[in-house]
Amino acid sequence: MNDAYEVVVIGGGAAGLSGALMLARSRRSVLVIDAGQPRNAPAEGIHGLLGREGMSPLELLVRGRDEVRGYGGEIEDGEVASVARDGDGFEVSLADGRHVRARRLLVTAGLVDELPAIPGLRERWGRDVVHCPYCHGWEIRDQAIGVLATGPMSVHQALLFSQLSDDVILFANGHEFAAEQREQLASRGVEIVTGEVARLEIEDDRIAAVRLENKTVKRQAIAVATRMVARAGFLADLGLKTVEHPTGMGEHIPADPTGRTEVPGVWAAGNVADLSAQVGAAAAAGAMAGAQINADLVMNP
Repeated sequence: MNDAYEVVVIGGGAAGLSGALMLARSRRSVLVIDAGQPRNAPAEGIHGLLGREGMSPLELLVRGRDEVRGYGGEIEDGEVASVARDGDGFEVSLADGRHVRARRLLVTAGLVDELPAIPGLRERWGRDVVHCPYCHGWEIRDQAIGVLATGPMSVHQALLFSQLSDDVILFANGHEFAAEQREQLASRGVEIVTGEVARLEIEDDRIAAVRLENKTVKRQAIAVATRMVARAGFLADLGLKTVEHPTGMGEHIPADPTGRTEVPGVWAAGNVADLSAQVGAAAAAGAMAGAQINADLVMNP
């Protein structure tokens, strides 16, 4: 790792590697710092990405790293602890004590899915506990699906999964639903089960049932809308903090369509800015931000 780069990319997922690729191909000195905590690590494959359907998330990252390095970009494993303004650029401090300067920053650190504290959810996350019908729906089609209510998105989630299976149950788990919502669910054959969910029953390394306070309901897969929070605590010294997303799904870093944030010299792309972005959208946003950073450096050398 050198002392300084034109651009430091914080996060080595689809968005970060795509942005780095655009910058490296533009002959910019670029460093990607990756903490090695991809959101989709538990998933067996990527879905909905044309030409890469079913590819292992790890394989996609390995290929992306090789492509970035092929154009002279550098990739370093490490966790960014803080970022501070340093003259007309930035000083990036890593948790292990290393430091590096950058003229521009591209933040693509992704997000954290906050799950309800129900035993079994985290253990099965990304396998038979899922959140997105487009990412995982086909894989659990025609199964007995339970949707765990966590907030305003849960009814919408149940309606979407009802397209993929005729056996969908919405576990209210203490939440109330408006009459119109109940009518929508009934019209799609979605049953509402009241009562607090205690845990998931696991048998043979698979979900077997949902245990409530006074009964057990057999299920094969669980859908849950997580609260999604962008990884951005290291930006606090710049005054760039996460804010509540307009959808109520969690917290993100606001950025314009090119990825530019309110802090001059800092761009954000991927899930850190767009909580619902799948791999393809995150990669496209990273590429756009990389191109915009290069243009900014051309105009402000």
